[in-house]
Amino acid sequence: MPGRVPDPGNALVPFTPEVRDPVVYTIHHGLRRPVSRLSISWSRGNCLRVSVLCQHDNISESCGDASGNSNEEIGGKVVEVKLSSEHGEIDDAHNRMIAYGSVSPFAHLQSRKNYVSMLSKMPMPSSSYHVDWLEHVMEYSKDINSLLGNPKLPPSSGIEDPKTVLKMVEEPTSLKAAWELMEIFYVDKQRQSWLPERLVDWLAGYDSLLLGTESTTVHSKLVDLQRELVNLQATEDNPKYWEGISSALAVGWLEIVVKLLRLHGSYQLDQLGNREAENGLVEAIAVLVSKMPLMRPELRDGSLGECYKTKPDFVKAWEKWRGQITKLDCSGFWVMCDHHPTKEGLKNMLQIMLGNVSGLNSATGHWMELFISHLLYVRPFNMGLEGMYNLAQKCMQSKQMFKNDSLMGLFLGILGENTEVVLAECSRAFGPWMVAHSIELLTAGNNQAEILLHEERYNLGGISMEELYRLVYAQILSSHALTSQIAPIYLASCSKQGMVLLEILLYKQAVQHNQTLLKNLEICRLYGLESISSDIMKIAGMYHWKHGRKGCGVFWLQQAQDEIRLNRIAHQLFDFVGKSISDESFKRWEGLIELLGSETRTAGGLEFLHKYRDFKKSLQQIQGGKVTDATRQAVDSLMLLMKNPSTPQRFWLPLLHDSLKLISWPGRPLLNVAQTNVLLIKLQGLSFARLQPNFSEVDLPPHALSSVRLALATNLGRAILEE
Repeated sequence: MPGRVPDPGNALVPFTPEVRDPVVYTIHHGLRRPVSRLSISWSRGNCLRVSVLCQHDNISESCGDASGNSNEEIGGKVVEVKLSSEHGEIDDAHNRMIAYGSVSPFAHLQSRKNYVSMLSKMPMPSSSYHVDWLEHVMEYSKDINSLLGNPKLPPSSGIEDPKTVLKMVEEPTSLKAAWELMEIFYVDKQRQSWLPERLVDWLAGYDSLLLGTESTTVHSKLVDLQRELVNLQATEDNPKYWEGISSALAVGWLEIVVKLLRLHGSYQLDQLGNREAENGLVEAIAVLVSKMPLMRPELRDGSLGECYKTKPDFVKAWEKWRGQITKLDCSGFWVMCDHHPTKEGLKNMLQIMLGNVSGLNSATGHWMELFISHLLYVRPFNMGLEGMYNLAQKCMQSKQMFKNDSLMGLFLGILGENTEVVLAECSRAFGPWMVAHSIELLTAGNNQAEILLHEERYNLGGISMEELYRLVYAQILSSHALTSQIAPIYLASCSKQGMVLLEILLYKQAVQHNQTLLKNLEICRLYGLESISSDIMKIAGMYHWKHGRKGCGVFWLQQAQDEIRLNRIAHQLFDFVGKSISDESFKRWEGLIELLGSETRTAGGLEFLHKYRDFKKSLQQIQGGKVTDATRQAVDSLMLLMKNPSTPQRFWLPLLHDSLKLISWPGRPLLNVAQTNVLLIKLQGLSFARLQPNFSEVDLPPHALSSVRLALATNLGRAILEE
């Protein structure tokens, strides 16, 4: 666990006194002091790998036991220290899950964009394409939204415990809240007339994120109230009870309001006879709340209110509902209500539903809650973004909250129709991932944003802001080994500089890991980068060859069809096989020659190795003293090798030495006079070459040369007599 250590001397790594309140992470290494050295390197995710080493000269002193005997910890320890994540809500693993999950929707949308762009150039009406494109972006937005975690569900009354007000689910994240805000205002154009209700739903899911040091929120009030409800006998006597009901009503959480009203003491069976008027007032307001007109397409399961899809029907129902509230407010039943807190609480609820500004202001804590309450009760009919922006400014002044909140900054930028502010808030608070993916939402139905983001800018090197944001995100992906393989998807969508940077990225990828190499080659295939693919295979081939993996190196060079390097490798093989040409060594490099290919090559090195392989196989097939096809083939292979100019000179003597049993064949000679003379000439040339200073001796017995010379002279005499 991290702690703050005021004394620099107590830290494992001392820090200067100028560092104020440094965060120190405890390292449990288990070694005895003194510790001589630390080696620190990055590990997985946000972990540091710390190697704690003992001093070699003091091993017995620092790592030994009391008796002087060294224990098992003489070398040191390697531990990992997990640092706190940059974004407290989402850890690194979840961030990587989001990064991988968003690749498919992004790529699918880019494919659709290219198709729609092609259709838009055809002489056909474009309005239908515009509608279809909004549907595509909406589908894309839903796919991305599903990756960002489960939001806090809206307050619901469908729970078993009658005193449980809020259902505890997974805490929401600011990233998901921001994405849903942008989806509401930029993509879901068909529901613009139901915008206030959509904001009510949004606040129900993310009100807990608005809690700051300046004030409380409706959610925090209900959480506190729920803790006290367990021990309350007469809930209506507690001021927090009515405060919680009023706050929930102000932001439109109708289910919570009705549920809390039904906890009123007048509903108890032993109280009905004495508190009929009080109970009637409570029930009347509960009915009014449950019948509140809502302009929205449909209700969620378990939600209260009455839906109206058209504005005329909604206005008519709203006026009727407000008339019922006014009538109840002027009713004479209030005189019969003897319980003062109930009377004041219910009266306050009526004022909230009638749109009393002071009542809404006191019932809400955050300016966003006050803004929502005005949309519900003061200005329930449609207003443009400009009117909503002015209303938001007034609510902020009323609450006097100056905290720089990322969500609220984004919300004000959206209401102000300021694309630059929206992008700045997304980048500052939520990082490059948010900016790179939310651009599709910004430009879905906004011509101004589309021009701003797609315009080529001279100061950016001729690229657009959209491409710049994608390049920045791709750079972040490529800097981490676990996400570098998805960076090409975003680079490929950048028409100006994306492919150039993709080539650079592919060249910088490690080739020692086969899986990474195969993925890079697949990327080259998908984007038609044949030359890059060939270069990558060449680099992989040379890397494996230089690091001792000869067969793997040859394989990749063959895949790249690199004849030049393959022939160089063939010449390098001479250094391995030219010193000892025994049958045992032949078995070790025969498979490597097989990898080099079975066809005859024009280059000398490979041609010689293949012919030498055939010669050795023929020698191994010779049995006894009988002349067989294998014997004749061995003689033919020997003569081809000795006559071929591609055969290196240092192989002449090993070849002749391996062929002693052919030259000294019992019975009739296998080599005629002409063939023997050719071999003698080669042997004579080899004798002259031995006098050169740069001649390299082969790994053969000292008497090898004389043995070959004697065998050839004997065979020549036998061949002359034979002819």
